[in-house]
Amino acid sequence: MAAETIAPQPAPVPQPEEKIFVASQWQLMWWRFRKHKLAVFSTIVLAIMYTIILFGGFFAPYDPRANHVKFQYAPPQKIRFVDAEGRFHLRPFVYAYTGKMNPDSLRFTYTEDTTKPYPILFFAKGDPYTLLGKIKTDRHFIGVAEGGTLFLLGTEKQGRDLLSRIIIGGQVSLSIGLVGIAISFILGVLLGGISGYYGGVFDVIMQRIIEFLRSVPTLPLWMALSAALPPRWSVLQVYFGIVIILSLIGWTGLARVVRSKFMSLREEDYIMAARLVGASEMRIIFRHMVPSFASYLIANITMSVPGMILGETTLSFIGLGLQPPALSWGVLLKDGQAVKTLNEAPWLLWPAIPVVIAVLAFNFMGDGLRDAADPYSR
Repeated sequence: MAAETIAPQPAPVPQPEEKIFVASQWQLMWWRFRKHKLAVFSTIVLAIMYTIILFGGFFAPYDPRANHVKFQYAPPQKIRFVDAEGRFHLRPFVYAYTGKMNPDSLRFTYTEDTTKPYPILFFAKGDPYTLLGKIKTDRHFIGVAEGGTLFLLGTEKQGRDLLSRIIIGGQVSLSIGLVGIAISFILGVLLGGISGYYGGVFDVIMQRIIEFLRSVPTLPLWMALSAALPPRWSVLQVYFGIVIILSLIGWTGLARVVRSKFMSLREEDYIMAARLVGASEMRIIFRHMVPSFASYLIANITMSVPGMILGETTLSFIGLGLQPPALSWGVLLKDGQAVKTLNEAPWLLWPAIPVVIAVLAFNFMGDGLRDAADPYSR
């Protein structure tokens, strides 16, 4: 009698409860984070914003420093699909602007010339630029047929396209947050970790320094340090100077949290076991202690970036940060300080919108990360 063959049984499918029991900390964080719809949406918005500024020359319709002297304070042009005669066009277009000097205000007033439609082109040729600092090209994501203009957000006093300037200005305003947080993170974890792990005289001195820095009003301190920057510095040197100024304040809060975490962890059993097996101090700190609250550090970093962005914008807006010809959102907003100018060209406040969007997106994403950092909570 032939031996009865036994068909292989399929592997049991893990139940949702079993997946949670065997999941890693990072998997639990991801599952919790993606349930926070607003945080996920904010993350997508930030990814889009950073992609646009990374390839700023490609997405900007014009060279941000190119002057269009015939279009000073030109209002935003409307994208149209239906012409003046009611005919629908599959390709969007804009009408040409006709400028006329107003004898009372000595400013140009613009009217649309409905006899001259200019189709909008994608991947159009335009002003030359260098992509990612290496590739020279003149292709832009959006452009207009030869002879026309495309000022989607209007122009400023020298006829420079505001949309292009906002995109290129975002390279400074958004990157300064990341660079500043990187410096604050290193200082906060390093000084706070040493203070909490070793204690003693260093801990006492460090806490007094932190208390002094936190007691000084932030804005006056920023103003004093920014005013101390040498006036002959280049734009790049001023940029890094502002980053350092913002980082000098940003690390104190993180340092205190790291100190308290280290003080509570250094007496844990697994830390004592690591010491008994001969692990070095650096291995104990970076291999066992820091990863135990890495999720909190990630959330803290995300929540701190908006403060850096607002700090740079504020300093540049009041004239103590970056100065023209440098481009940042704060520098662009400075053009809208005069009430008379805003009355005639309210579109100069457009740079405030990406600032608000970036700050809100970082806050919402940080809120989601903060909730996901403790996946076992309800």
